[in-house]
Amino acid sequence: MANPYHHAVSSARKWGGEPNDYIEIHEWFDETKAHFGDFRHRALRHHTEGIWLMQSIFGRTITNSAGRVIPTRWIGEQHVTEDLGRLVTVQDWLSCMEPQPWMNRSRRLSRELERETAGVS
Repeated sequence: MANPYHHAVSSARKWGGEPNDYIEIHEWFDETKAHFGDFRHRALRHHTEGIWLMQSIFGRTITNSAGRVIPTRWIGEQHVTEDLGRLVTVQDWLSCMEPQPWMNRSRRLSRELERETAGVS
């Protein structure tokens, strides 16, 4: 698995500046390794929705140490493409999940609340 630092070096080669200009964004994408140690951690942020979320956190652009303004979306797309070979969507990840019975065991909360409102326990 690529390290955030290597992604940052790649960004610096592509857009100028230093790896430190980009490291926070690349670390954000890979923070999920703390929760799941293999490639499946990528399902949480390595997709187009994750790129939009990253942009809302880091802003639409950064100015690197060379003074160049870089859209953060480019950085996110670079990260995901380097790891997965292409941009993917949340649907791409979730459609590969095998549904389990516990995933669809919701309480009948509306019925419980209706009974409470009606004074029935």
